[in-house]
Amino acid sequence: MSRLSPLPIDQHAGLAERFAFFEKTLGFVPNSLLTMQRKPRLVDAFIQFSAAVYDPDGEVDLGFKRLVAHVASSAAGCQYCKAHTAVSAKRHGIAAEKLEAIWNYRESEHYSEAERIALDFALAAASQPNDVTDELFAELRRHWSEEAVVEMLAVIGLFGFFNRWNDSLATPLEAEPLKTAQAHLTQGGWQAGKHLS
Repeated sequence: MSRLSPLPIDQHAGLAERFAFFEKTLGFVPNSLLTMQRKPRLVDAFIQFSAAVYDPDGEVDLGFKRLVAHVASSAAGCQYCKAHTAVSAKRHGIAAEKLEAIWNYRESEHYSEAERIALDFALAAASQPNDVTDELFAELRRHWSEEAVVEMLAVIGLFGFFNRWNDSLATPLEAEPLKTAQAHLTQGGWQAGKHLS
């Protein structure tokens, strides 16, 4: 059960344009933002940051960025964010087979060596304490440019916030992420847990 209930989408008319960004990228406005709108300036700043992190002109594929977010959320244990990143990954071109293999990306034929290293980096960077080693970073740099590393680390940082926000508030899952996670993530151990409304 949610610890703070999401507010109605029209609670703050000034946020309508900001919410449209998530309607475009996810197909719905997340309950996390509807809860956050108790502080409209926070929502405004957060959505601006999200738009910069998911800049379509970036070097890293938008779908793969969602997989980076998924692995970072796995390190944090946030089932809400894992469900959301699954929806978003599919919306940005990630095949169902690749998404379903995310829990076993190190051995999966659906992931390239560069992707495996990037996901190892996401797992290490999202871990507490941070587990990024010089060796891992050197391997990452063999496959990815400095700009790509910055893009991926921005995704990991964004989800560091989201993971803590949604797990602390037990944000209720919306219908689409719940359905997507149940269809594609349960083999890897996903459960909605406290995020069921």
